Amino acid sequence: MDQNKIKSNSELSINKRSARSVAMGAAFVMAMAAVGPGFLTQTATFTSQLGPSFGFAILITILIDIVVQMNIWRIITVSGKHAQQIANDIFPGLGYFLTFLIVVGGFFFNIGNVAGAGLGLNVLFGISAENGAVIAAVLAIIVFVVRNALLVMDRTVQVLAVVKIAVLIYILSVTTVPVSSAIKHTFLPSNIDFYSIVTIVGGTVGGYISFAGGHRLLEGGVHGQKGLKYVNEGALSGIGIASVIRVMLFLAGLAVVMAGHKLDPLNPAADIFKIAAGNFGYKFFGLLLFAAGMTSILGSTFTSVSFMNYSHSPEGAVKFQKYRPYLVIGFIAVSTLVFYIVGKPAQILVVVGAINGLILPIALAILLIGAYKNKIMGTDYKHPILLSIFGWIVVLFMAFAGIETLIHTL
Repeated sequence: MDQNKIKSNSELSINKRSARSVAMGAAFVMAMAAVGPGFLTQTATFTSQLGPSFGFAILITILIDIVVQMNIWRIITVSGKHAQQIANDIFPGLGYFLTFLIVVGGFFFNIGNVAGAGLGLNVLFGISAENGAVIAAVLAIIVFVVRNALLVMDRTVQVLAVVKIAVLIYILSVTTVPVSSAIKHTFLPSNIDFYSIVTIVGGTVGGYISFAGGHRLLEGGVHGQKGLKYVNEGALSGIGIASVIRVMLFLAGLAVVMAGHKLDPLNPAADIFKIAAGNFGYKFFGLLLFAAGMTSILGSTFTSVSFMNYSHSPEGAVKFQKYRPYLVIGFIAVSTLVFYIVGKPAQILVVVGAINGLILPIALAILLIGAYKNKIMGTDYKHPILLSIFGWIVVLFMAFAGIETLIHTL
């Protein structure tokens, strides 16, 4: 299909839809895909290890998040193409390689997601984590297969986001937060740990999470240059939501650690809530964990399945939508089955976060190259030079930090 025709159709679809609602849906899908069980585990683990200096890693992560999401959302929206289609337009077969990286990473993350949701139900109601994971998987599948599934997904994610924030506000209200120490070490850290940066960047904007918002905009009808204001609005809102939750969890964990408590390395996030507010706090942790697991199941499944769409015509898109429910059910069901058989997802969540951090420079570099291809972006679009410069700085930094992490780990 002619590029100009794609853009005119895209811009027409923006006029017919509530693009702002789609942008907010994209913001929450991206943010809540990031704020999953791995997010809770990683934040608690590194807060325990690094103390207030972990604030520096969070600050660097937020800056990287802004650069990554503003670039990726913008390129996907203006081109009107999914990331894998852009990659294939750059070099035939590159899109399949990118799909492999994203889907495999998303699949392993989803094992931890269903496990986290199951563990949350275990804490709340005492049922086994395995049976809780099955219940969570069934609920997620229902969200995806009902009529108006994207709208239902948006609303579900938004409600669960409110639950997460409310739980963290309560925990912070019953702890003594060392704000001054956190601020000081955020800007003057006594310890800079590359592994923590790579891991939490990977868990926040690495792998499938980088593309969750951009693909949601695309599938919600926001395409072309007229959609750029919604790109800025959605991307910055999503980063803001995820960052606020990260900072709140960090401060809660720091309050516990600096009071002299040692977090259980097997479940550090649960310890934060249990120490801060006793058994009641532990139940609140179960609610938070269930909400985190559910939102990440929705985010990882939506984005991973969207990477299997290579259609370039309306007919192809309709055919893909016909088979999409089966792909969704298979993705969630197999992830749940692996957890049911293997278990022990906590280590997987931290390691896969680091792996997603290594995928990020590859994925971002591909899209930055695509931003300067007329056959992808059209002849009348110029990608902002500052976004490109900062984008390539992130590519180089994450590649360097990732290699340093691999050498240290090996």
